[in-house]
Amino acid sequence: MFGDVAMGSYRFLFDLALILLSTKLLGMLTRKVNMPQVVGALLAGLILGPACFNILQETEFFSQLSEIGVIILMFTAGIETNVKELGRCGKASMIIATIGVIVPLIGGTLLGHFSSVGGKNLMENIFIGVVLTATSVSITVETLKEMGKLNTKVSNTILGAAIIDDVLGIVILTIVSSLADSSVNVGIILLKIFLFFIFAGVVGIIFFKLFKLWFENSNKDLRRYVIVAFVFCLLLSFSAEEFFGVADITGSFLAGLILSGTKKSHYIAARFDTLSYLFLSPIFFASVGISATIDGMNGAIILFAVLLVIIAVLSKIVGCYLGARMCGFNNKEGMQIGVGMVSRGEVALIVAKKGQAMGLVSNILFAPIILMVVITTVVAPILLKIAFRDKNNPSPTPEERNPLEDIVLDPYDGTVVK
Repeated sequence: MFGDVAMGSYRFLFDLALILLSTKLLGMLTRKVNMPQVVGALLAGLILGPACFNILQETEFFSQLSEIGVIILMFTAGIETNVKELGRCGKASMIIATIGVIVPLIGGTLLGHFSSVGGKNLMENIFIGVVLTATSVSITVETLKEMGKLNTKVSNTILGAAIIDDVLGIVILTIVSSLADSSVNVGIILLKIFLFFIFAGVVGIIFFKLFKLWFENSNKDLRRYVIVAFVFCLLLSFSAEEFFGVADITGSFLAGLILSGTKKSHYIAARFDTLSYLFLSPIFFASVGISATIDGMNGAIILFAVLLVIIAVLSKIVGCYLGARMCGFNNKEGMQIGVGMVSRGEVALIVAKKGQAMGLVSNILFAPIILMVVITTVVAPILLKIAFRDKNNPSPTPEERNPLEDIVLDPYDGTVVK
């Protein structure tokens, strides 16, 4: 009996090995056809999960690991972001995010109203639109990093818009929740969101000054930079969720943004890139595919799911494209920004689960929402690849290679040895 228990308790080791191997193999395959490797990781989760062979199931262990994975992914995105460029894109990001939230909100609400399997009342229909407003920029970040396009005007605009989009999504979710639940106070939630950014700004300034004072002029034991940076990232992520009701990935991105101005930012980013690429990112991307299920779906629900995906993709592209054009971006840049905001990812799942708990999302609609999340997550990097393609140089450039596959760091001082 003890042996059986022991064997069962160590199944997660086999699952981890299977995820890492399958995501890498399928990632190499998708790369062969000039698609981002993240597409292969997502497909690995779909194939091994309940939607296909049902070899892997979503567990609390994998959910927590994937959460750490997306936190580190957004943390490294913050570190590698040009703060000055992001500041210059602030106004544009606000306009793009606002229109990029309004259009999907209207589209989802109308779909729920006219569909035979939509919500039973106005609030349920509106909540379908609320689910579509959420943007998960983590997939976009990974794809842009892989293509060598992360630190550009367009990518910084996408990152800025995604942060604002996240806040707007929380505000809309709060308002809709308060209308459906009298125990939720809109004013208090909005105040907490405002206070979080004040808190992050004050703590960020203090930490930035202390970090420079303690570490900037020292070259001894560089590993402590990474540890202190990671502790700061986790604490800010925890504070965002626990005390202010803001997404933890917003806290982790801001933590990275604060550290981006330090002299050790490149070393820290390289360390976290290695951890993310080697272990956590494959788990996160595979977990999105694993969460997909097709139980209880009939013709009407499948049609609803198809329409939901179409509206999810088009509404974000159209909304963000219009916002980008209003801000002076050209047609190509507008399309790049619109495509970069397509992925819904874990943010939409969180919103959907919140709605399910409140009775605003029925169990029958949850499967189409999960499929919408998975499909938009798979489609987003493919569309990004197309949107950023240079017609004069269609073949992959050196920047499109993942540098982590070619760089080897010394384990002690962090210098490049290969």
